[in-house]
Amino acid sequence: MLAIPLPFIAGLIFALVLHHSLKGVEAPGSRRYFVAFLILYALQGVVVGLHFGYGVRQLAPIQPITASVMPPLAYLAFRGLTDAKLPKPWIHLWAPVCLTLSIAFLQVLVDPLLLVIFLFYGFALWRLTRASGDEVMAEASLQRMRPALRAARLTAILMFFFALSDVAVAIYAGFAGAEGVPFAVAIMNVVALAATGIYYLLPEVERTASPPKAPALPDPADEAIVRRIAAILDEDALYKDENLSLAKISRKAKIPARDLSTAINRATGLNVSQFVNNRRIAEACRLLDETRQSATSIMLDVGLSTKSNFNREFRRVTGMAPRQWRARSKAESTGS
Repeated sequence: MLAIPLPFIAGLIFALVLHHSLKGVEAPGSRRYFVAFLILYALQGVVVGLHFGYGVRQLAPIQPITASVMPPLAYLAFRGLTDAKLPKPWIHLWAPVCLTLSIAFLQVLVDPLLLVIFLFYGFALWRLTRASGDEVMAEASLQRMRPALRAARLTAILMFFFALSDVAVAIYAGFAGAEGVPFAVAIMNVVALAATGIYYLLPEVERTASPPKAPALPDPADEAIVRRIAAILDEDALYKDENLSLAKISRKAKIPARDLSTAINRATGLNVSQFVNNRRIAEACRLLDETRQSATSIMLDVGLSTKSNFNREFRRVTGMAPRQWRARSKAESTGS
């Protein structure tokens, strides 16, 4: 019976989780990097699986090269989701070029170079995710900003983990020989799978996040921006766009994403996603009152794509579930 090495499974699961987290991303350049990264990550799982699971030693020189390409691709992909222009992406070719030259002429530098590449891009990606404000993932749809941010953090953590675990495996192989390396690689992938599973469950855990701070003293400039954004959302029913992003609103309003996000937060105490969802829920309330559409149909009509998100946001805005709102509305109309 043909056994499926663990790196195959780990690569597939991580790719699927990232793909699920990054739906709604419309930045063309970023999507290109994401597709390349996901394909390469899956390919790396195949290479590692064939190398250590089936003993295909001919793949040994390919494995570090494909590994060196993934960190720059991941960084470029997530960097492309910010509202800042991506400068000179070709500069990041330094990683695979240096690694290839090292394999050809100075193999003793291969492991140290991989360590440097993974740590460098791990720190760069983690630093990117620590920036404040919604504009960090401005190009992702509003419903996917948090999942995209978490996917970036998970990727950075895995870069740190694989960098340090590769060093540990190299030290282990130096003392105990190469026979135990496949087992060590399997342990690494078990930990990676566990981290991915925990990440996948985190959106459920964070549903009980604390409410936003009360708005500060009103600023006429902030209130003007809020009125402008409210008008833009109603223009052509833009708020109904399931893939509406902060970057798209920013371009439409001709206001930098950071300024837009800050003004909404200061004037309303809400983040951009909550502000837009307030408009969506207002329309959902109207439809529940005036039509016989199902809650699911209304949810899709107002631009929300999942029942969990719809119910959570509806309860945040109205204090009750959609079913309770409709029942109350019917009771009031019957009573009158």
